[in-house]
Amino acid sequence: MSRAEQPSRRTVLAAAVAAAVTASAGPAAADTEISMTTDTDAVDPARAVPARTVDNRAWASYDDWRGGTARGTRAVAGSRPGLVIAKPAGTADYKDPHTGTTAPWEYGTWTSPVHRLAVPATEAIVSWNARTPAGTWIQAELKGTYTDGTSSPWYVMGRWAAGDQDIRRTSVDDQSDGKSTVWTDTLAVDDPATGLRLASCRLRLTLYRKPGTKATPTVWRLGAMGSDVPDRFTVPASAPGLAKELVVPRYSQEIHKGQYPEYDNGGEAWCSPTSSQMIVEYWGGRLTPKQLAWVDPSFADPQVCHAARFTYDHQYAGCGNWPFNAAYAATFKDLQAVVTRLGSLTDLETLIAAGIPAITSQSFLKEELTGAGYGTAGHLMTVIGFTASGDVIANDPASASNQAVRRVYRRREWENIWLRTKRYNASGKVVSGTGGVCYLYFPARPTAAQRKALTAVGVRV
Repeated sequence: MSRAEQPSRRTVLAAAVAAAVTASAGPAAADTEISMTTDTDAVDPARAVPARTVDNRAWASYDDWRGGTARGTRAVAGSRPGLVIAKPAGTADYKDPHTGTTAPWEYGTWTSPVHRLAVPATEAIVSWNARTPAGTWIQAELKGTYTDGTSSPWYVMGRWAAGDQDIRRTSVDDQSDGKSTVWTDTLAVDDPATGLRLASCRLRLTLYRKPGTKATPTVWRLGAMGSDVPDRFTVPASAPGLAKELVVPRYSQEIHKGQYPEYDNGGEAWCSPTSSQMIVEYWGGRLTPKQLAWVDPSFADPQVCHAARFTYDHQYAGCGNWPFNAAYAATFKDLQAVVTRLGSLTDLETLIAAGIPAITSQSFLKEELTGAGYGTAGHLMTVIGFTASGDVIANDPASASNQAVRRVYRRREWENIWLRTKRYNASGKVVSGTGGVCYLYFPARPTAAQRKALTAVGVRV
């Protein structure tokens, strides 16, 4: 995150999602917000039951992997079933756009069955959990069918490796068919106002390895989150229902300012990997001295530098790629991770009650979040609990020190900046909000209570 109120890649979604109102930016748009607030409040929003806006589908079981179409891959059983290369389907050259190197790779593919979305979607995000030893990497793709009966091309949603010695992990720009576009990690329908939606999707994995080796990636989980969150400047208020705080490590991104500027200009932009590292360590994930040996020994919290390097998207030129952060977390022993959207603070309370913290994405002006002291076009925080009055307890990495990371933010303010899909920036223009996006990291074998909580918020485990 940059502490200034600056454009981010997320604002490009406003062109598609908010096209109908951008012409009314400024004072006229302010009238629209007042009208929406009044109409919503009239139906007692504290008791309103929101319509379902998110569909999650994950492939993670042995039967899931056996149920797809495999070419050169096979399912493996065990305590953590997965997909690996069997006899490769062929060899292909890949020219890495970030190194200029062209190399041959053996590959195998797996294609999911068609999944019909319970919520026809304006946006879709793919996430995965995998192990990629040296000499291997993976590619994840999505193909959608629209509600008008036509289909999208196969969109590349990420080329990923846990390390950076073989390829540079990357999103892929300039993917569009005139109906939808991939914006880094998010597939978005170009003009939702037309009524066009994604009705169904298929996912395709391609697993790569150096020719002649026995190495293989192992993919444990692959998922797609489709959503159709209604356009809104404000959201209904939820009633407080939990007072609990989890003990989560506290790390500041700000103390890393200027360190390793090759990764998105250094620590001031590292809200996402800093938040990821906090929750990884909450679940017991630790990096070894060998893994951290590359970090300048004079730097505090070298694990934060490590997280930045190994979540970095070389095309986006930043550490905020949502699926890349989830994939990083899942490289730690016995962790799995997803990117999803939640519908309310009640959902977060359900997770906190089961001991599951969450990383949330939000954007706001300085005056919209009391006590933050900054405005941002996009920022990640770690929600760790709720006070007795229902206010949000967050580990906010945009803090001057580790000791200052724990913050308490007003419930109503925080809820609105996280869940809205539209907002006004510092210039008075209508731009996009994140609509409840969050990362969830949790054990590969969750307890019964954790499983129940995750199921309650729409995440299959």
